[in-house]
Amino acid sequence: MPPIKQYAKPKKGTIKRLFKSLWKNFKLELILSLVTLVLSIAVNLCGSIFASLITDLLTKAIPANNPIGSVNLFTDVFDVALFGTFPLKANLTGLLIALICIYGLGVICSWTWNRTMAIVTQKYLNLFRIEMFSHMQKLPIKYFDTHQNGAIMSLYTNDIDTIRQLISQSIPNIFATGITAISALAIMLMFSIWMTLIVILGTVAMVFNTKIIGGRASKYFVAQQRSLGKVEGNIEESITGLKVIKVFTHEEDSLKDFDVVNDELYQNASTANIHGNIMMPINGNIGNFMYALIVILGCVLYLLPKIYHVETFNLKLIGGFDKIEADDFYSNLLVPFLMLSRMFTQNISNFSQQVTFVVMGTAGASRCFDMIDEKVETDEGYVTLVNIKYNEDGSFVETSEKTRYYAWKHPHKADGTLTYTELKGDIVIDDIDFSYDGKKTVLKNVSVYAHPGQQIALVGATGAGKTTITNLINRFYDIADGKIRYDGININKIKKDDLRHSLGVILQDVNLFTGTVMENIRYGRLDATDEEVYEAAKIANAYDFIMRLPQGFNTVLSGDGANLSQGQRQLISIARAAIADAPVMILDEATSSIDTRTERLVQQGMDQLMKGRTTFVIAHRLSTIQNADYILVLDKGEIIERGNHESLIAEKGAYYQLYTGAVELE
Repeated sequence: MPPIKQYAKPKKGTIKRLFKSLWKNFKLELILSLVTLVLSIAVNLCGSIFASLITDLLTKAIPANNPIGSVNLFTDVFDVALFGTFPLKANLTGLLIALICIYGLGVICSWTWNRTMAIVTQKYLNLFRIEMFSHMQKLPIKYFDTHQNGAIMSLYTNDIDTIRQLISQSIPNIFATGITAISALAIMLMFSIWMTLIVILGTVAMVFNTKIIGGRASKYFVAQQRSLGKVEGNIEESITGLKVIKVFTHEEDSLKDFDVVNDELYQNASTANIHGNIMMPINGNIGNFMYALIVILGCVLYLLPKIYHVETFNLKLIGGFDKIEADDFYSNLLVPFLMLSRMFTQNISNFSQQVTFVVMGTAGASRCFDMIDEKVETDEGYVTLVNIKYNEDGSFVETSEKTRYYAWKHPHKADGTLTYTELKGDIVIDDIDFSYDGKKTVLKNVSVYAHPGQQIALVGATGAGKTTITNLINRFYDIADGKIRYDGININKIKKDDLRHSLGVILQDVNLFTGTVMENIRYGRLDATDEEVYEAAKIANAYDFIMRLPQGFNTVLSGDGANLSQGQRQLISIARAAIADAPVMILDEATSSIDTRTERLVQQGMDQLMKGRTTFVIAHRLSTIQNADYILVLDKGEIIERGNHESLIAEKGAYYQLYTGAVELE
């Protein structure tokens, strides 16, 4: 089989693709969220400036004997927020009402955008998971051979969760902190260029720290997600093979294997969190140092007019005031500037903290998109399977009725004619070669001829290529050289779904789904009636044991049928194939997990099931294939012997050695 692949690093354009998909599905919701987010930021900025100036303005704007006036919320508050002025008619009651209205609007806006983004995120993730699952079902079997099941499951859990964090929290927070920081910076420039320069220098230091330490943290956070997929893959394999581990007492070895991947996760997670956790304190201390420098410079600017005994001090401000009263400098400029600088640095720190989560979310989205971008099974087939009904003269015509009789509907591209070929189950494998990876040949010059109703047995050592032949018949893989014809039609021309509808498969590894016994049997043909389910169970000799279950056919199975024995699970699998009523049956070690007594019962049902059907049987128990029409002996991908049981025994070749060895073993 091909080697297991690991997921690649995040691809460029992942964020753009993610939000392009979001915009396509949730335009109105995103616009609403964006508008309320901007309003929330604006309200917080205005409210903060308003509150910082209120004490000083109250002392000057409200004389002791001033009668109770009123405040115009649309003009007066605007004047305070932008120009630092306030009309003399203001009063404390009006100011409090203004503050309540401002922050009340902020609460409404904040609640609206948070709730909207939460709804959008969950709806989008629901659609995203459906898209992933739908696409996954269309992927070729080769994909699952080359990717760990646990790693694939991790896409639906861990990686989807990082996308949730990215959409609902990280991106909105980055957007909010970015707007707030830019707005605060613009207002600080209006107050003082010189003190703003200190803020800018501190910001440069924060950005440099984020780039160095945050970059390292991001790299290890991405590695942490990949390691987490490996751990889940290891756990999934250990749970699946727990009985094997216990039988061979390999608990310690299994633990060592787990320790390796778990230690890798620990190292990556530890390093990532160490870098991530020290980034914020460093940025915070840079902000504190910057805050202290602003206070020092502000005090110097405040004291200079007093030292030189001037009434006003020209700060060369950009916009707003050209000159400011020296005694008013502290309350009118320094206090709001310090508050704005604190707001600015906090938002820059929050921005840098979110960068890590953006990287993690981008990596998770990239891995999910990688699976979505995997090429689905190519199907260029145009021959379809249709229902037919027979006329009195023995001819047949296509019908929309479900008659359980079928024909291949074959439109010929060369001349545009349309022909119908009755489905009989004639399989011809003509001189095929096959390799899983294009390097190591698995099958070489293999030819098999199975006429309708014949039973073809495939025997040989493990890895000889028996199962590969059946995988090629149902086109889980496509051949490189040679041809496979079904009723004279090249199977590459037959649509895969129609091809597989005509095949009944019973595998060695039984898969039962959560649901009732009846639902699991009906899985072979969803439109089957209850009576048909009962009949299929009787054919497989499963009816008696099913009726002894607590609720009979309505007994709920869970955990892949863990409450049944291996033999009982196999019987249900055989009943599932029986109800499919396909003209070609593939039995891959179908009786290997059944005891001798049960095998006799199953064999009787199998004989009845195989009547009139072309059957391919892969068996290690050679006693079960003695009645096969042809037995093919494979070795290293080649057929070395063929014939029926008697002729192969008479040759005393490889089959004779296998058979006599089995007899001696028994």
